[in-house]
Amino acid sequence: MIGIGFAMSSTSLVIVVIFAALLFDYINGFRHAPNSIANVVSTRMLRPRFAVFWAAFFNFVAFAILGTGVAKAIGEGVNIHLIAPDLRLYVLLAGIIGATLWSLTTWYLGLPTSSSHALMGGYAGGAIAAYGDISGLLRPEVYVKTVIFIIASPLIAMTLGFSMMVVGFWMFQERLPSRVDKYFRRGQLLSAAAYSLGHGSNDAQKTMGVITVALVAGGFITSGPDGRLLGIPLWVVLAAHAAIALGTLVGSWRLVHTMGYKITKQPFGGFCAETSGALTLFGATLAGIPVSTTHTITGAIVGVNATRRFSPVRWGMAQRILWGWALTIPMAGAFAALFFFATSAIHKIIKG
Repeated sequence: MIGIGFAMSSTSLVIVVIFAALLFDYINGFRHAPNSIANVVSTRMLRPRFAVFWAAFFNFVAFAILGTGVAKAIGEGVNIHLIAPDLRLYVLLAGIIGATLWSLTTWYLGLPTSSSHALMGGYAGGAIAAYGDISGLLRPEVYVKTVIFIIASPLIAMTLGFSMMVVGFWMFQERLPSRVDKYFRRGQLLSAAAYSLGHGSNDAQKTMGVITVALVAGGFITSGPDGRLLGIPLWVVLAAHAAIALGTLVGSWRLVHTMGYKITKQPFGGFCAETSGALTLFGATLAGIPVSTTHTITGAIVGVNATRRFSPVRWGMAQRILWGWALTIPMAGAFAALFFFATSAIHKIIKG
């Protein structure tokens, strides 16, 4: 096991971890704003600035609807009590830094990857770097479900999106396409709101878990047996939702271009994609499973477009997205481990 022995007080370090976690939430918001609003913008139902306000509002109010099961799963994903007490806060900080670096890298490249999986990868990478052994450190019930739903969540959303489109074609086959599109342009306000609720409820909870573990590690609150979290403080819930909502207000138009303008533009298809994505997120959140909102909406869009013909899906773009998905957990973990090792080395140099 690696020793560091930093001089920074635990209180100061807890504050740093909380700040870094909320910054990650903010980045998550502006990276994933396009997932909620790309369709409603590309179909010209709302102007971009009104669309981001719409999404941010529902990102924030999501805290009152779907509980905190995902936050507890994230917080309990690593047996943090197995790591030396003086290293725990540094592990958490390394995890957040690793996830943030990978998220910013993929944002710069214009790849809509998963901040959720980046955080879990970073969290695990920092812990393994400190503990030196994966055996018994990662809780399999959390990480196995997370890895399964890397594949399952887009498949579920794709199936729902495809099914909704087929049912819609059957129901509206005798109506003029222009009238159907006019109706569903308005319906996208509801579907975008539902998807934003799902995004806020699932994604904001990831950092709630990390912040709560930091409070436990710093001695500010207590945990149950084997490091199980007893609950998430209300101020942590509100702060995380506020940070992600603020990030959504800023938005990320590089990814709006990828997710909306390059993939789908039709109101009915957009409604089906957002609704099927929202239903998938609601189910995962209620089950306490951290999933990627990006994976989910991309799967839904593929399912919607597959009812017409395969070329609108833009398979070249989908291939780039798949590479981003595959690399997220290991790369975020690698960034976190490097940060942990670099910090340790710098401290040794300073100590002489």
